[in-house]
Amino acid sequence: MSNGDGNGWTGPVLVTGTDTEVGKTVVTAAIAAAAQAAGLRVAVVKPGQTGTATGEPGDVDSVTRLAAPLTGRTLASYPDPLAPLAAARVAELEPLELYTAVDAIREEVDKHDLVLVEGAGGLLVPMGLRPSGEPWTVADLAVSLGAPAVVVARAGLGTLNHSALTLEALERRAIPAGVVIGAWPAEPELVHWLNLSDLVPKLLGAVPTGAGAMDPGVFRRSAPGWLTPALYGVLDDWRSWAEDAG
Repeated sequence: MSNGDGNGWTGPVLVTGTDTEVGKTVVTAAIAAAAQAAGLRVAVVKPGQTGTATGEPGDVDSVTRLAAPLTGRTLASYPDPLAPLAAARVAELEPLELYTAVDAIREEVDKHDLVLVEGAGGLLVPMGLRPSGEPWTVADLAVSLGAPAVVVARAGLGTLNHSALTLEALERRAIPAGVVIGAWPAEPELVHWLNLSDLVPKLLGAVPTGAGAMDPGVFRRSAPGWLTPALYGVLDDWRSWAEDAG
């Protein structure tokens, strides 16, 4: 990781989550939109996309619709909605090899200021195989790339434990990390406010529930207001944000 202008993260940045369905794709789009509004060349890479049998748009398609990054790229796709390594085995397709993914992402790093790498599920989900035949995870990918991580977390009950476990796993691997709340409710309850106050020391942003359904133009104009300057946003005072959100 470098801080190009001394402010925001540049180079490869991993976007992972405390679990599946926590809002990684919308957060990835928000970061891409904010960074592009700040003048950066942005690429989004999805190493392993699963659940493609339904014919619905993949995560990179969703990010492209919302944020229109300069480049969007999916490295491997599998039909079943499973962890990528399991999905490859079920479909009898070749698993994604770690250094194939590393090389592809580095190609994009050479051509862009910021490359957002969206994982699948949580940090330690098996993504593919190493040359040795051992499984690798998005945590291994972050280590190989020297990339920091954005951890997308839920706002509600259980998030403190899941966030702490994910952050501890990243810290053990010397991966710098911060948290973005993937879906801040329109009518937050006490548990949400208490979780927010506990997460603030590591918090890099909070995206409102339903942001993914916004008109793309509105999404792009709004995204900087959801993120702190590390992610090219303008949110610099959580107390004022909480007062406005409340």
